[in-house]
Amino acid sequence: MIFEVDLSLILRYLTLIFLSFSAAFVLALFLAKPLIKILKKYKIHKQIREVASTGEPAKRYHALHKGKAGTPTMGGILIWGTTLIIVLGSRILSALGFVDHSLLNRKETWLPVATLLVIAVLGAIDDYFNIKGFGKSKGINIKPKFFWLFFFALLGGLWFHYKLGYDQFHLPGFGDVPLGIWYIPLFMLVIISTANAVNFTDGLDGLAGGLLVIAFASFGVIAFAEGLLLLTALCAVITGATLAFLWFNVPPAKFYMGDTGSLSLGATLGVIAMLTDSFIPLILIGFVFVIETLSVIIQITSKKIFKKRVFKIAPLHHHFEHIGWSEAKIVMRLWIIGGIVAMIGLILALLALLT
Repeated sequence: MIFEVDLSLILRYLTLIFLSFSAAFVLALFLAKPLIKILKKYKIHKQIREVASTGEPAKRYHALHKGKAGTPTMGGILIWGTTLIIVLGSRILSALGFVDHSLLNRKETWLPVATLLVIAVLGAIDDYFNIKGFGKSKGINIKPKFFWLFFFALLGGLWFHYKLGYDQFHLPGFGDVPLGIWYIPLFMLVIISTANAVNFTDGLDGLAGGLLVIAFASFGVIAFAEGLLLLTALCAVITGATLAFLWFNVPPAKFYMGDTGSLSLGATLGVIAMLTDSFIPLILIGFVFVIETLSVIIQITSKKIFKKRVFKIAPLHHHFEHIGWSEAKIVMRLWIIGGIVAMIGLILALLALLT
């Protein structure tokens, strides 16, 4: 049910949320140019992959993106680094008595912040492998990357089920669906899927960044409606930092997010969805992420079984590139689609709180 509190408390928290968003946006804007200079100085540059997920030479992808070789990567540091600074800063200010609430809260924000940082490290290792050109795919191989995502998702699922008591999910229009111990594999599926979905989508300038802004802003509204006000503030921080990143990532991108950004933000989005019991709305709020992932699954399955391509290149945004759409057109159209469907998911989530 949507929470009921006095107006003064709502105004105080709205002020906190607005200040959190503004501080993250301004700080990330301030830090972006120095970070880009550092990435260039130490040649933290993207290596264009030469092997597709099916194991074949990625000739079509390489032809489309060879001009982007040398662009700085690991820009996701800006997002999670800014988030960490704001969260820890709020903790210090709270301890000194300058603010009433710290954004680091065991009930609401510990798990999303921990997810953001832990998966950011995994992504950073993958980016380092890419920069150095290690491995056939220029990055961590699929199996070890999946293993670590699986392991972390398992730990998260066990914590949610046994420590926090989560054992069901809400199905809009039908009510709560009890799962018992099966909640753990559902949690794992959501975290692994969202991490990889955002990673798949991060292939064009501004695409993943814009969609993440839509997604985290939507879940900020859901968290606010559920009375999770510090989680709302955290969503605002991530949204503000991602918007600042997007300022420099729109075509032509000054730097790329890298796996340290896409994997960690995707996994964090999944954790927030599970915290707010919004598994079904997540499918709509992250609709473009879903169809991008489905395009990869369809392409790999078709190639393995029928030896035929369904798309010119997967994920889907590269298919549109190959048939002649400009990068900016693809990005903006997918933003529009993502925004419209996310609005439907948000309305669905809010209606569920009224039932």
